[in-house]
Amino acid sequence: MIYSIPMAWLGDISVQVILHETIRNLYFHVTMWFAMIAVFAGSMVYSIKAMRGGNRHNDIRAEQFAVTGMMFGFIGITTGMLWANYTWGAPWVNDPKLNGSAVSLLIYMAYFVLRGSVTDPVRRMRVSAAYNIFAFVMLILLIGLMPRLQDSLHPGNGGNPAFGEYDLSNSMKRVFYPAVLGWILIGFWIAGLRAKSKILNHQLTEE
Repeated sequence: MIYSIPMAWLGDISVQVILHETIRNLYFHVTMWFAMIAVFAGSMVYSIKAMRGGNRHNDIRAEQFAVTGMMFGFIGITTGMLWANYTWGAPWVNDPKLNGSAVSLLIYMAYFVLRGSVTDPVRRMRVSAAYNIFAFVMLILLIGLMPRLQDSLHPGNGGNPAFGEYDLSNSMKRVFYPAVLGWILIGFWIAGLRAKSKILNHQLTEE
């Protein structure tokens, strides 16, 4: 990230029609979604482990990974709205990927509401784990599959070419891919720290 963040602002870019200098947001907006999906996937994996093994600590990890995924999701929505305002003329347009992203975050918000509404720890673990799996499947459908079946302004959806088919310079690729990896690792690091803190508090409470 020490390399990719400065280069995102100062490095050479491939100027595209409509996008122009705003294409630098590729390093921030798109990488947020990669990190969000990866962290939500980690949350789902811990939910599966919690459901199968009944380990309370895995349930805590699933929750904290979901919290971190929401953080990346909100940043992704915000950077997307800024980008859309410059390129599409409005911060929010009737686009299936935008709508799908908003619905996906609402589904995950319901996950936290569900956790807060169940008082029994064992039942909360099993119910929220099942819902978390459902939420991740809906996330993939809403932002990965559905936009490809409808008209969309986003690259790679609705007949539009994906970013990989644009004439992106090698200098951009050398910044973009490390940025994706960097934000994913930061996401797992933050989620891991949050989970360790919650697990420690849980152990101290039990004692």
